[in-house]
Amino acid sequence: MLYYFLVVLEFEDIYLLLAILATLAIFSGAFISKLAVEPLMEHLNNIEALSKETLHELNLPISTIKTNSQMLKKNITNEKDIKRISRILSASNMLQERYNELDYMIKTHTTKELNEEFELELLLKDRLEFLQGIYPNKTFNTKLQSNVIYNDKIGLGKVIDNIIDNAIKYSQNSDKIDIVLENKKLSIQDYGRGMDENELLKVFDKYYQGDEDAKGFGIGLSLVKRFCDKQQIKLSIDSQPNYGTKITLEFK
Repeated sequence: MLYYFLVVLEFEDIYLLLAILATLAIFSGAFISKLAVEPLMEHLNNIEALSKETLHELNLPISTIKTNSQMLKKNITNEKDIKRISRILSASNMLQERYNELDYMIKTHTTKELNEEFELELLLKDRLEFLQGIYPNKTFNTKLQSNVIYNDKIGLGKVIDNIIDNAIKYSQNSDKIDIVLENKKLSIQDYGRGMDENELLKVFDKYYQGDEDAKGFGIGLSLVKRFCDKQQIKLSIDSQPNYGTKITLEFK
């Protein structure tokens, strides 16, 4: 093309020619990019719409299973049948949690503001009730004061689940977890294996696991750290080997 302008058309201003060619290249690139991106955006929008519709359809059968199981449990006296119904309820609660997590993930991508005012004490009681069903042999010693905060309620619930789940996972020889909420400060103390200074430096690294035998992928505390940084929650951790670990969240 440069030869055509210089020789055939005898175009003399080389700088003007280069400017014209650069402009043509930019417009051509933008046009080609638009042709490539538009189908991809349409595909992503279709996936998002399908995800929302699927979640909406899943909520009804989950609620139906939970409601009917609770009604059946009231009229059953046989111990074996009560245990079976309890297992169904536990499984449906776990399905409900997965539903809530997927719904939350979609909302974080489509909504800028997820914060709301809520009672942290009630959120803690709700999460502890759920976790008690998963870990019936663990004892949660609680001292909870009323604390109203403005935060991402669903995201914070996931953070609390992760911290308590980690506390349980790394304290297999202890059956108690202490949870204290006062003056907008939440602390969760376990009495497990604890960590030394070297482990504390790595504890928030993605995929790090202090105990290779522990179940999980080592991403829990990494997610906790990222959420706390985003929500401006002060996160601190205090731990000693063979004594246990205490994680504290301080809210504004």
